[in-house]
Amino acid sequence: MENPVDSYWQIRLKSLMAALEKNNFEVFLVKSGADAARIVLEEILPNLKPVTVSWGGSRTFIDSGLYDNLKNRPDLNILDTYDTAATPDEKSRRRRKALGADLFITGTNAVTEAGQLVNLDMVGNRIAGITFGPKNVIILVGRNKIVGDIDDAMFRIINYSAPTNAMRLDMETPCAKTSVCSECSSPDRICNTWTITEKSFPKNRVKVVLINEDMGL
Repeated sequence: MENPVDSYWQIRLKSLMAALEKNNFEVFLVKSGADAARIVLEEILPNLKPVTVSWGGSRTFIDSGLYDNLKNRPDLNILDTYDTAATPDEKSRRRRKALGADLFITGTNAVTEAGQLVNLDMVGNRIAGITFGPKNVIILVGRNKIVGDIDDAMFRIINYSAPTNAMRLDMETPCAKTSVCSECSSPDRICNTWTITEKSFPKNRVKVVLINEDMGL
């Protein structure tokens, strides 16, 4: 067989796509982060016609190029929660206001083969936006986020996503130094609220873009 790795991922991603669609998510399957940005910009946005757009923390969103493309769009009311020039109070205000946006874009920590999204947050604005508030949500998902079941998802998040994100954000947590979760009580702890999104409600409110390459943490 030519390209067995590609064939492997095509089979897994198509199976996951079917599981997600069964759970009322609208699903798009693309080859790369650049393709994910293209389908959002050329297909999803023109169909939704959002006025206000915001986002939750996601390396995949940034690495796909979508953030740089959207943050200065003059035709959209952008609530930029990544803006480093904003004060902490202003960032908090934008995060709250983002819950009423027409479109909210983010990633997920893990997705199970049964089509469930599993996430763990520090502040909670990302998972709040996924579960309620914004009219539509786009979740960008690299193939490295696929796990067998919810237990696998939690294992992945606790043992990989959380420590690496703590390192990325320069948090003063034990896991940022050891890479191992110690169930800390640090003021910088980023592991505060779990969510499991079993289905999209209403149907197709949450749109999942599956990316056939490793992206994000």
